[in-house]
Amino acid sequence: MNQAAILKVPAVGYGKSGPGFQGDRRGAAISVALWLFIGVATALFLLFIAAYVMRMDASDWSPLAMPWQLWLSSALLALASVLLQLAARASSVLLLQRARARLLAAGICGCAFLVVQWWGWLALQAIHVSATGNPAGSFFYLLTAMHGLHVAGGLVAWGITAAGARRQDAGRLTWQIRLCARYWHFLLAVWLLLFAVLGWLTPEVVRMVCGVR
Repeated sequence: MNQAAILKVPAVGYGKSGPGFQGDRRGAAISVALWLFIGVATALFLLFIAAYVMRMDASDWSPLAMPWQLWLSSALLALASVLLQLAARASSVLLLQRARARLLAAGICGCAFLVVQWWGWLALQAIHVSATGNPAGSFFYLLTAMHGLHVAGGLVAWGITAAGARRQDAGRLTWQIRLCARYWHFLLAVWLLLFAVLGWLTPEVVRMVCGVR
């Protein structure tokens, strides 16, 4: 018999649609706190990108060729984001086994993202691109390390959610997966911006955009 036919959606939920975490103030506070964290982290990354852009005009700047591993890591992060969104959708209609499977797959992709990023670092170090000397290399390691730390933090939250996935009721599990998905969508957006800036933004482009010759 279909699992959805046995279980009923809880009458009270957090959020406007689907089951949630009891609709209480604690759930709302955690959701708001996550939005605030995303806002602060976004401002931090934008400040570092601004510093990167201003530093590009120096005479000691030498552009880097992005290692091909970053394309693979980008695909893995995008897949993790999609899987979490699909897990939240499956959980909201009480397809809990499917939601748990997608949640697990998303975490595996997140871990693989960090491994491939490290592989990309090793590829650059193999051609003698270090964190000192060329400021382009310094910024590359700094920005990717910052993003990697945020991904690691997301994996901690994912691990807590995955560890309790079989014990949680549908409403609480849906609420937790939605928060994870929101954060991973943020990580993906930040990474795509960083990848574009590190890979394709050049001093010539900056001068053209700013109207400086």
